[in-house]
Amino acid sequence: MSCKSTKVAPSVDFDHSCSDSVEYLTLNFGPFETVHRWRRLPPCDEFVGARRSKHTVVAYRDAIYVFGGDNGKNMLNDLLRFDVKDCSWCRAFTTGTPPAPRYHHSAVVYGSSMFVFGGYTGDIYSNSNLKNKNDLFEYKFATGQWTEWKVEGSLPVARSAHGATVYSDKLWIFAGYDGNARLNDMWTISLQDREHACWEEIDQSGEIPPSCCNFPVAVCRDKMFVFSGQSGAKITNNLFQFEFRGHMWTRIPTEHLLRGSPPPPQRRYGHTMVAFDRHLYVFGGAADNTLPNELHCYDVDSQTWEVIHPSLDSEVGTKYIFKQCFLTLTKQSPTEAELHLFFPPQMPSGRLFHAAAVIQDAMYIFGGTVDNNVRSGEMYRFQFSCYPKCTLHEDYGKLWENRQFCDVEFILGEREERVLGHIAIVTARCQWLRKKILQARDRQRQSDEGAAGGPRDIPAGNRPSGTQLLLEVSIREAEAQPFEVLMQFLYTDKIQYPRRGHVQDVLLIMDVYKLALSFKLSRLEQLCVQYIEASVDLQNVLSVCENANKLQLDQLKEHCLNFVVKESHFNQVIMTKEFEHLSTPLIVEIVRRKQQPPPRLYSDQPVDIGTSLVQDMKACLEGGGLEFCDIILLLDGHPRPAHKAILAARSSYFEAMFRSFMPEDGQVNISIGEMVPSKQAFESMLRYIYYGDVNMPPEDSLYLFAAPYYYGFSNNRLQAYCKQNLEMNVTVENVLQILEAADKTQALDMKKHCLHIIVHQFIKVSKLPNLRSLSQLLLLDIIESLATHISDKQCAEMGSDI
Repeated sequence: MSCKSTKVAPSVDFDHSCSDSVEYLTLNFGPFETVHRWRRLPPCDEFVGARRSKHTVVAYRDAIYVFGGDNGKNMLNDLLRFDVKDCSWCRAFTTGTPPAPRYHHSAVVYGSSMFVFGGYTGDIYSNSNLKNKNDLFEYKFATGQWTEWKVEGSLPVARSAHGATVYSDKLWIFAGYDGNARLNDMWTISLQDREHACWEEIDQSGEIPPSCCNFPVAVCRDKMFVFSGQSGAKITNNLFQFEFRGHMWTRIPTEHLLRGSPPPPQRRYGHTMVAFDRHLYVFGGAADNTLPNELHCYDVDSQTWEVIHPSLDSEVGTKYIFKQCFLTLTKQSPTEAELHLFFPPQMPSGRLFHAAAVIQDAMYIFGGTVDNNVRSGEMYRFQFSCYPKCTLHEDYGKLWENRQFCDVEFILGEREERVLGHIAIVTARCQWLRKKILQARDRQRQSDEGAAGGPRDIPAGNRPSGTQLLLEVSIREAEAQPFEVLMQFLYTDKIQYPRRGHVQDVLLIMDVYKLALSFKLSRLEQLCVQYIEASVDLQNVLSVCENANKLQLDQLKEHCLNFVVKESHFNQVIMTKEFEHLSTPLIVEIVRRKQQPPPRLYSDQPVDIGTSLVQDMKACLEGGGLEFCDIILLLDGHPRPAHKAILAARSSYFEAMFRSFMPEDGQVNISIGEMVPSKQAFESMLRYIYYGDVNMPPEDSLYLFAAPYYYGFSNNRLQAYCKQNLEMNVTVENVLQILEAADKTQALDMKKHCLHIIVHQFIKVSKLPNLRSLSQLLLLDIIESLATHISDKQCAEMGSDI
C-alpha cells in the first residue's frame, strides 16, 4: 500500500513489533489431507495382536506403539507397532523382561524411551491375584530393551486409572484408584538419571480436582490439564489446569460461555484428551450411559469449547454411485451391512478406554470398548487444522488499553470523571451510546455554526499518542469504574472474572450489570448475571443480596434469596454477623421465603444473548458505521470510506501511518507492494480487518497472500487461510480467474500450476466463456504450454473434439 503519489510519507516509523510471528508461507501443490477429516486406517490383525481396551499408546517418530490392555478375557503385555507412513502393523522387537500383563496403566515418552508406570495386574479370567502396581519400566526404542527401575525411598501408593505426563525431564503422576478409594495426590520422578532417581510427592495448592480416576491429562502452554473422569457423586465436567512451576491448580471457569454458545462436553470417563497447538481435543468416553463420538475442542487462549464438525468423507460420492449401480442391477437398495462391507465408516463410533496420540499434525486413536462390551482393533486418523489464532479481540483490546487515536471523551457521573474511547467501535456495539454520540455531535455542529469554539482538545502534554480532537459526551448515570468495565466489553466481548473471595469485585460487576440494563446490552447482561451467580457463596451472599435490593436488580436478588434458604446454607448464613446488620425488610423476606418458598416459574421464552463483537463489526463494515467514517481508502481511484481506529488496531502499517504521517485530505491509496488488488479482494481484506472473516474465493486469496506481511497483521492467520484456499480449491471452473490473478501478482508458482491444470483439462477449459476475455499474452502462455505438453497426435485428437 502507498500514499498518494504527491504525498510520500517521509521516513515513516514502521512498528512491526506486533507481527514478529508473521512468516512468509510458500505454496505447495499436494497431495493434501483434508482438514478435520477422519480416516479409517488398517485395523490390527489378530495374528499381530488382540483387539483391546484399557491399553496405552505413545507416539515415537513415525510410529504408534501400543502396550498392554485387556482383550475381554486376559490382560496383555505385548507391544505393537503401527507405522503411520506405511499404515502397517507389526509386533515391536523386545528383549529383557517386560512388565507383567496389565491394564489402566500409564505410558509416556521421554527422549528415546517409553516409560510404563503402575496399572492393574492379575488374572481377570479366574479373578485371582488382582492388584494395583507402582512399578516403573523403561523401554528403549533403539534396542527394544525392557528394564525395570528399582527406586529407593518413598513410593507412590500402587494405583491404576491415573494420569501421567512428562514435563521438564520428569514423569508426573496424578490421582487414580488404589483398589479401595480414588486418589488426588501427585508424585514426580526425574527421568534423566536412573541411578539417582527418587520419587517426590508434590505439595499441591489451589483448587485441586476431586479424587478421581479414568481421566486423561494433556500438557499445553506449560500447563497440565485434567478433564472430567470418575469421581463418585462429585463427578463434573470441569476442566482444571496445573501450573508446574508453582504447583497451583485452577478450575477453568465456564461462566463466560453464554447461552447459545457451545458448552463444555458433558461429564464422562474413559475418554481421551490430546494437545495440539493451542487446543485440547476430547474424544469418546462414557457420558451418562451413552458413548458419544463427537470431537470436542478447547481453545486454551480464548477459553472456549466447540464441537469439531468432520469434513465430508471423500468416499461419499463413491458410495452414492455404488448405491445407484446396485439399485440398477438388483432392483433394490443395498442394506446397511452391504454398505458397511464395501464402505467401512471413516469416523470412529463412540467408545471408551481407547487411547490416543499425536504425530505431526494428526491424532491417532486405537482400540477401546465399543457397543455391547466389544473390544476394538481399529485405528483412526484425524487431521488437525493448525491455523494461527484469530487476534481480533486482542487487537481491539490493545486499542482500548493504549487509548491511541481516541476521538470521543465520555464525562461520567457527578464527579465528571473522563474516559476516552473510539466512536467507530462504541457506535458499532451499543445503540444507546450511538444515540448519545449523535446527539453530542449535533450539538457540537450547532455550536460551531453559531459561535466560536469547537471540540475540546487535550493539552499536548496529556494527550496520548495518536489522539485527535475529541467529541465530549456527558453520561450522568454512569460512574467511571463500571463504565470502563463496560467499555472493555465493547472492545473485547469479555470482562474480568471476579476474583474468588473479593466481594468488591462482585459488587463492581453488579454496577456493570445495572449499566448493561440501562444501555440495553443483552450480551453483557447475561455475562454479568452468570458471573455474579457463579460467584455467590456463603461469605458474600448477604452483601450481594443487599446490593441487588438497593440497585433493584430483581433477578440477582431472587438468586441470592434462593441461595440463602437452601437447607445446606440457611443455618450458616443466619449465624453470621452480616445477617445481624441486614436491613429489616430483607430479613423478613428471607424468613418468609424459608417458611413458604414461592412456586418455581419456568419460561419457554428464548433468552436474548445479544450480538457479538464479530456480528457488530460486520454490520459496521456493511454500512452501519458509514456516518462515522473518518478516512477514505482509494483503490485504483475509487473511494472506500473506513475508520482509522479500526485500521490502526488491526494493522501496524496503518498504525504507523496514522501516528507519524497522515495525508491532509484524509485519502490513502491502496496497494500490496507494487500490486493493486482487485475490488473483490480488497473487500475480502476489509472483512478480515473489521471482523476477522477469512472466507473468500481462491482468486482473492492470491491477491491477499502477501497482505499479512505487508500490512503488519498480528500473525499470519489470513495468509494461512489463503494458502490452504489456493492449494485446495483451484478447479477447472475457476482456473482462468486464478490464472489472471497469478499473472497480475507475479505468483509464478501458482501461474505454472494453473497452466498445468489448463493443459490437462483443456477440453473442459476451452468451453469456459472466460477464455475469450483473457489477455493476448495469457492466451499465448496457454498455447505455449499446450505445445510443450501435448504431442502431435493429442493435438489432432483434441482438435477433432472441439
